[in-house]
Amino acid sequence: MGVVKLDYYVLVLRGKDSISLVNGLSTNKVDGTCTTVFTTQTAKIIDMVDVVVSEGFVALIGHNLYKDNLVQHINRKILAQDVTISDVSSANQVYLATSEIAVPGNVTICETFRGWIIVAPINTELEVTMTEMEFENYRVENMIPIQGKEITPSNHPLACGLGHLVHEAKGCYIGQEILARMRSRGKQGKQLVRVSNPVDDATSIGISHSLAIRLVK
Repeated sequence: MGVVKLDYYVLVLRGKDSISLVNGLSTNKVDGTCTTVFTTQTAKIIDMVDVVVSEGFVALIGHNLYKDNLVQHINRKILAQDVTISDVSSANQVYLATSEIAVPGNVTICETFRGWIIVAPINTELEVTMTEMEFENYRVENMIPIQGKEITPSNHPLACGLGHLVHEAKGCYIGQEILARMRSRGKQGKQLVRVSNPVDDATSIGISHSLAIRLVK
């Protein structure tokens, strides 16, 4: 359908322990390029990030709303591990394409559950072909949560449609015990739903339907 520009940051982690650090702090199994969620001790979301593993470094791509909290969280956990973190957001811009597109050789593109995330150097502008309203409707129709709307520090991953990013067979990570207990007991509280308009408690509003996070009955 099109391409939109996102208000996203790009962090670069270097050092031999970078992947193991991200894997140990987030909900998904991180052994290569993927999407995962960093959570607090109470399983609330710090941020959802796209992890791009490249030669010599690991990039974390997430929403600017939550960058500072994530950087502080990671820095507290590095300890003696061989990891350094740098913010290269000002040198890059992030886009999302709803279908795969051809990009220049200096541009990184990877497939995610939301579409194709694209990281381009600041001097390489991609054409934006989708309005904010069109992107919102695309998300609603496909039940795709996004930071600042459904993905917020008030929610845990299971509540806002990110259950597929919570690996069921993974070992310990921050917030793991709470999420595992919710699943084992079948009590996750709220969940992401798509309902016909009008919707009083909508988190995202589409043309005919909206997204909302509601208690599971």
